[in-house]
Amino acid sequence: MSKALVVGAGIAGLAVALRLRKKGYTVAVFEGNAYPGGKLHEFSLGPYRFDWGPSLFTMPHLVTELFELFNEQASEHFNYIKKDHSCFYFWEDGTSFNASTKPDLFAKSLVSNFGENKVAVENYLQKNKKKYDLTAKLFLESSLHKLKTYISKDTLKALINFKKLDLYGTLNDVNTTSFNNPKIVQLFNRYATYNGSDPYKTPGIMSMIPHLEMDMGTYFPEGGMHNITKSLYKLAISQGVQFYFEERVENIAITNGKVTGINTRVGYYPADVVVTNADIAATYKDLLVAQKKNKRTLNQEKSSSAIIFYWGIARSFPELDLHNIFFSSDYQKEFNAIFNEKKPPEDPTVYINISSKNSPKDAPKGCENWFVMVNAPSASGQDWDRIKSRVRKKIIEKTNKILGTDIEKYIVEEASLDPLQIEKKTGSVGGALYGASSNSKFAAFLRHPNFSSHISGLYFCGGSVHPGGGIPLCLLSAKITSDLIQDAPIHGT
Repeated sequence: MSKALVVGAGIAGLAVALRLRKKGYTVAVFEGNAYPGGKLHEFSLGPYRFDWGPSLFTMPHLVTELFELFNEQASEHFNYIKKDHSCFYFWEDGTSFNASTKPDLFAKSLVSNFGENKVAVENYLQKNKKKYDLTAKLFLESSLHKLKTYISKDTLKALINFKKLDLYGTLNDVNTTSFNNPKIVQLFNRYATYNGSDPYKTPGIMSMIPHLEMDMGTYFPEGGMHNITKSLYKLAISQGVQFYFEERVENIAITNGKVTGINTRVGYYPADVVVTNADIAATYKDLLVAQKKNKRTLNQEKSSSAIIFYWGIARSFPELDLHNIFFSSDYQKEFNAIFNEKKPPEDPTVYINISSKNSPKDAPKGCENWFVMVNAPSASGQDWDRIKSRVRKKIIEKTNKILGTDIEKYIVEEASLDPLQIEKKTGSVGGALYGASSNSKFAAFLRHPNFSSHISGLYFCGGSVHPGGGIPLCLLSAKITSDLIQDAPIHGT
């Protein structure tokens, strides 16, 4: 039987392992950590449970279809609830807004709370949906590096409607043209952070991202985000996928332009196909040292990283929900600091995720588990210990002002992460959460392809390659990659 080896057990690595198993391959996954999931992991501080990394869950069908591949009823292994609100927003002047996941209610609330024109809001949301419908097949579900992608009906349709995609203006341009209230512009500019980009640079086509929350829904997995990892890992084990934990791959073996296997500290493992889920820059630096590199791709501007605090809070805050945003007073200055000055902003926007709102077991009764994050530049020599201390103080100040409390006295458990620590734990260069940023209209085309053009049998998946970072795109990356790989030949034929 043909053998496929997967480097890295992140969410894309798990998904591609399952898809290749379905194609008839014997599959083994090698992971340097002692656990699967990569960033999608969990840990506890005393009686508080925390999801280590990603906290937003959209497009759940990309998870459930992996169970359906093996004729399994997904609901017997993995369940989730749909949220009525995508996010609770707060500004320091006392303004707050609870964003409904129902487009009609969302539009009405923008009109009643901010005085926006109802027709303008509805047109904006409809245009977002149109952009997604026109481009999803091309940009998110297909390889941008194969000729057949460009001779399809979907591509022709996208080209005919090219002007409607807002590729030349920025996301901020689209939003300032669409809305009068600067708070609403800021709210929609925030969606650039979903792929670690700058709304004042990233193209206007990114305005389709809200469609994923409002028209397709925001969800919460029962048991927390880590349950995505746990359920897919159990499925992979049940289907015969082998896992080698704490066995870091040292290099990918190549002979005469063809992949032949991998080498680890334990030894050599032969393979017909190798898929790497590792960060693409780290893959070339560490695993493909002697191979030709696409410098233009690898030198792309990095996405943002993050400074994260995990706080066990000995109190509950009914005015907060699962997802909460405390906005900065000058958004453009914030992103200028991150991407141009390469430093955290003086007045950061604060994101607080509280999974205990939907999973009470994650915190003691009457308490909450706060995942507190601010956007930060990727690591490039900054003094993160000093920076982290300063950022923590600013988060406390903003939280106290918005919630009218002294949050410090309720913090009974604490841990933190900075970009350097993220790099060490995940292998992502500089701790960049999404690999490359999308601060260019050509960014989608510059992302590394899901296959090697000069090494037969070598493929790539995950957030640092096409189509990008975040759980849905990582799962789509796994699908694109597996579709590029032929079914395993039947033994003896």
